[in-house]
Amino acid sequence: MAKRSGGKFPGGMNMQNMMKQAQKMQQDMQEKQQQLNEMELEAQAGGGAVKVIVTGARKLKHITIQPEAVDPDDVEMLEDLVIAAVNEAMNMAEEKANEVMGDVTGGMNLGGLF
Repeated sequence: MAKRSGGKFPGGMNMQNMMKQAQKMQQDMQEKQQQLNEMELEAQAGGGAVKVIVTGARKLKHITIQPEAVDPDDVEMLEDLVIAAVNEAMNMAEEKANEVMGDVTGGMNLGGLF
């Protein structure tokens, strides 16, 4: 087994520098996550009949339904509008999370971790 001297890895990086970089990356990620938690994104469906607001961390925060969108004889349409608006807002939040976290992760897609 090869012995490494002075805690150095191939390429000259030592363990202490790696740990410092990992800690910095973790701190940066926490700051970006807080930024996403505070960010609000709005999406709508049905020409504004249904509006939703989600955070950048993909938490549904608010739904607004215009009275004209409520038809007791066509509840399925309203359900579809809500689903469409929520899905659009969640897609927007995921894109924003990837954008915000991209500079911390070096562009790696971490598969919805944020």
